[in-house]
Amino acid sequence: MTTEAPARGRKVEWEDIHLPPWLTGLIGGLGIIILWWILAETVFSGGGIPSPPEVIMAFIDGGWGYFSRHFAVTLAEAGIGYLWGNGLALALAFVVLVIPRLEGVVMQIAIITYCIPIVAVAVLAIVLFPVPALGDPSATSILLAALSVFFTTVVGALLGLKSADKTALDLVTVYGGSRLTQLRKVRLIAALPSILNALQIAVPAAFLGAVLAEFFGKVERGVGVAMMVALQNSNAGLVWALGLASGAVALLGYALVGLVARAVAPWSKGAS
Repeated sequence: MTTEAPARGRKVEWEDIHLPPWLTGLIGGLGIIILWWILAETVFSGGGIPSPPEVIMAFIDGGWGYFSRHFAVTLAEAGIGYLWGNGLALALAFVVLVIPRLEGVVMQIAIITYCIPIVAVAVLAIVLFPVPALGDPSATSILLAALSVFFTTVVGALLGLKSADKTALDLVTVYGGSRLTQLRKVRLIAALPSILNALQIAVPAAFLGAVLAEFFGKVERGVGVAMMVALQNSNAGLVWALGLASGAVALLGYALVGLVARAVAPWSKGAS
């Protein structure tokens, strides 16, 4: 039995190079920053796009107190809206599995919440809800955060609950189990990956909905308010700093829910 050794001097192809995911992400991030810096200093110089050092200085000038004061309000609004929107979506999805005739009604409600322009909802909510006290969450932002996550969670939960193995469902029925028993014993476990994925996607959506609502006024603190004030003062560095910080917060929340999903249902993320 003989084995052939790999030929020496063989040309290395790009397909042979396997970089770890963290290194790939680091290289991509550095490439974006370099490209951004070049464009800010050349093509868009003086055009409202600050360079990375200017954004860093805006972070430093603003200070931890400034950013934490505004982000605390927006995170509270997004968190409350996230819980309400996802909670109602999951509850309705479970009701549909117990009472299948309600599926059409629930899907119509979900589609309506998705199709109605969120800006129109914000304008109506501002008229209906009172002005919050300084530092308190805005009811308008909570509503928009809830609406931003409702549709995707309803659809994801229903698809997951319907993906249960029919043999297991029939087995529960043979042993006298009800639809509620099927939901608890089979469907919920089968739906965990889809539900967790929907909850993960809902994190940045809820934050974006809360920020968008703050642009319509009636609040004195929040990321949206801070962006508007910075924009009116022509402080492009601070606007970009707030935007990048918002993206980082949304990404962190997305990653945290992903870690929870990996711990609760490791098979949903490819882990054993």
